[in-house]
Amino acid sequence: MKVFVTGGTGAIGRFVIPALIDAGHEVSALARDDAKASSLEAQGTHPVHVSLFDVEGLTAAFAGHDAVANLATSIPPTKAAFKAAWEMNTRIRKEGSTAVVDAALAAGVPRLIQESISFMMADGGDRWLDEDSPVDAPPGIDAGLVAERNAARFTEAGRAGVVLRFGFFYGPGSAQSDEFLRAARRHIGPRAGRPRAYQSSIHLADAASAVVATLEMPVESASGVYNVVDDEPMTKKAYANALGEAVGKRPWIYLPGRLTRLVGNSSIVVTRSSRVRNDKFKAATGWRPKYRSARDGLLARDTADA
Repeated sequence: MKVFVTGGTGAIGRFVIPALIDAGHEVSALARDDAKASSLEAQGTHPVHVSLFDVEGLTAAFAGHDAVANLATSIPPTKAAFKAAWEMNTRIRKEGSTAVVDAALAAGVPRLIQESISFMMADGGDRWLDEDSPVDAPPGIDAGLVAERNAARFTEAGRAGVVLRFGFFYGPGSAQSDEFLRAARRHIGPRAGRPRAYQSSIHLADAASAVVATLEMPVESASGVYNVVDDEPMTKKAYANALGEAVGKRPWIYLPGRLTRLVGNSSIVVTRSSRVRNDKFKAATGWRPKYRSARDGLLARDTADA
């Protein structure tokens, strides 16, 4: 299958591209500059110099492809509580996803994969959340809903629009988990919100394998929204303790705790309780995460040493 990837040099893209190539797919990817183009080419990918916001350029780039995976994001790591930190991501989610869908439709691409986030869902406390659970995305984060609506528009045009709602990324190359691990080495347990609130995560390698699994779904039945998270969400305190265990440092303090709420409405996404199910995606694809929980993934050598 010929697959075009946006965000191929980002955190998840660096895992997705080799996974696609290993699965036998022919991959092209958006390159914003010569350095990124060289990196993509070295992986066996065909780099294409085009802007994410250029519909005409994207249409030409997408021609002849069987699928487009729109993985372009700019999600901030530890500054996610601040609305201003989401400005570029907002433009990518709104203008970028609109341009990608317009171009994919014009180019006749039959399948679109749109990256999204599971933590747009409202606080669920101890309850399990699924794809039908209420969404509560504050300003700055609600751009993800625009991207999801664009994928739905792709489906309404008679194509297969797939939305993958990923949990919190972690693993080598994740700015968030790298910063958390640095804090853990200083005996600080990074924790936003209530200690017993849940956090649903996904290792970048498992996120990449989910993208590959999506391409194996029959195009006529692939459309829809799917949660892509690990099997065992952890409480925020347990996650902080797992970070300490990964680097061999017991947390002495937990920060910022409930103080995160003081910075504004955007902090909701990092303080809320998000205990998310992945049953729908597993049933549709047969996909299984390599790491059942973030603790398993954090204790893997490649993650702890990042």
